[in-house]
Amino acid sequence: MPSSYISPISMEALSKYCDELGNNNQIKPENYEKYEVKRGLRNPDGTGVMAGLTRICSVEGYYILDGERLPKDGKLSYRGYDIRDIIGGCINENRYGFEEVAWLLVFGNLPTLEQLGAFRELIGECRKLPDEFVEDIIMKHPSKDIMNKMARCVMALYSFDENPDDTSIPNVLRQCLQLIAQFPSIMNTAYQVKRRAFYNKSMYIHPVKKDISTAEYILRQIRANKEYTQEEARLLDICLMLHADHGGGNNSTFSTRVLTSSGTDTYSAIAAGIGALKGPRHGGANIKVTNQMDYLINNLEDSTNEAQVKDMLVKILNKKAGDGSGLIYGMGHAVYTKSDPRAEILRDNARKLAIDHGFEKEFTTLELIEKLTPEVFAEVRGEDKTMCANVDLYSGLVYRVLGIPDDLFTPLFASARIAGWSAHRLEEITSNGKIMRPAYKSVSKRRPFTPIAEREA
Repeated sequence: MPSSYISPISMEALSKYCDELGNNNQIKPENYEKYEVKRGLRNPDGTGVMAGLTRICSVEGYYILDGERLPKDGKLSYRGYDIRDIIGGCINENRYGFEEVAWLLVFGNLPTLEQLGAFRELIGECRKLPDEFVEDIIMKHPSKDIMNKMARCVMALYSFDENPDDTSIPNVLRQCLQLIAQFPSIMNTAYQVKRRAFYNKSMYIHPVKKDISTAEYILRQIRANKEYTQEEARLLDICLMLHADHGGGNNSTFSTRVLTSSGTDTYSAIAAGIGALKGPRHGGANIKVTNQMDYLINNLEDSTNEAQVKDMLVKILNKKAGDGSGLIYGMGHAVYTKSDPRAEILRDNARKLAIDHGFEKEFTTLELIEKLTPEVFAEVRGEDKTMCANVDLYSGLVYRVLGIPDDLFTPLFASARIAGWSAHRLEEITSNGKIMRPAYKSVSKRRPFTPIAEREA
């Protein structure tokens, strides 16, 4: 294990100031209502504040009638195309679709056969990382967290770019396409180095293979024997397509657009997206779901028994079980109400492979969580609201079925979402032209300045 930097700052010394810090930063909840400030950029009914316009992606989960928010079946569209139609077309034609989705998001139209072939070839050519990058940037400084390492690697790529600060469309497009290709390589190499440094396990870094799909490339790189089945690769490809974008308002994409609006470079903007996605309230949620599933399986006599699962969910909601948060992970969404199309597509396409790979118990447990959680919320909290499973409920299990280490759950999400981040960065540069600068209302009271000799602790 690499040596750690020991901070000269004593946590014990700082702890006595934490109460003071907390008191001086606490804002009374009633002040938000008084000044009509929308916490989390959310309206009182939970909908997001309208912050911009986009032609890239549409996320629909409710409709407004006479000022009331009413639930409806969820719909996700890329550039006007329903995600179900996109994925269905790829399944019917027995081909991989992530590269097609990336082209669609970035350029705005479905590619022709010739365009798609050239694009796949370009992605393959760009997978290789710059000379000395792996040794100098990744191997010399292993990280316990792959998302953290990916953000640092993206920032480091600035130094390997001969024209990093040029924000013209051709140059930003070049940078974005390279990053779409390089993310899987960065992800896997960082993980291999972590295996060696922190797990004391063998590290295997396979040569880049150019003439395969992104899904195939990811499975090939993370497996010691480089072997995978087409069924496995196509399921991962579906995951990549589902995670490629989710509108301009999700936290990581909004972060990317905010930084882009400042005129900063591509690497800084994309690193911000990675930092946001890392959070457990965003891309890191799939780990929380997986841990929750493990908890139910390990603490119930039979996690496929409906009564036992319901009883445990009641305890979790009452903060008497689980991680004590009172949250049932993988359920509910900011936009989707009746259904999350991503969760439905993933669940329906993963069932057979999960059962074939010996994960029937885990899959059934998740289905029971999806079925019973609305009932539990109604009984425990008296909340009779429409609630659906979100994509995180099933994505973690899908990754386990595919033999993907838990360390790579969120980085894999990032390897898909880089396509959406790139599209939104390009749209922000093309269309907006103004730095994002929302207002904050100060609620501090005016105080007279006190000379230092007269101050009391």
